[in-house]
Amino acid sequence: MSVEHILAEKGRDTVTITPDKTLADVVDMLSRHRIGAVVVVDGDRTVRGILSERDVVKALAESGAEALAEPVSRRMSTEVATCSATDAVPALMAVMTEGKFRHIPVVEGGRLGGMVSIGDLVKHRLAEMEAEHKALRDYIATA
Repeated sequence: MSVEHILAEKGRDTVTITPDKTLADVVDMLSRHRIGAVVVVDGDRTVRGILSERDVVKALAESGAEALAEPVSRRMSTEVATCSATDAVPALMAVMTEGKFRHIPVVEGGRLGGMVSIGDLVKHRLAEMEAEHKALRDYIATA
């Protein structure tokens, strides 16, 4: 199974923000959309960074409430691991586990095409395993 299968089911809509917005804007978006990270993009949806709830907590620990007035560009991670829609789910799970991150933007043609989380990957992998298990049970029952 590939990332494309996940995007086809969950959709490609991705919450984004621009580098000039503030951490307070990010906190509002994370809360309002009930998500753990936002992708930082420029005007043509080129991925410039990612900002997660962990990044916000780190900023608050370092600078206190004043961090909320800082621009996203100051606190975003700029070295963003990305994937393509053709990437295989098991390989992507390994990359995310090794890198210790939970969200990965999907880039197509140099632009943001969606985002998947480790939860999305696990959900689809479990569904795939259940389908395989059912197929084996059905095969054994008819043998």
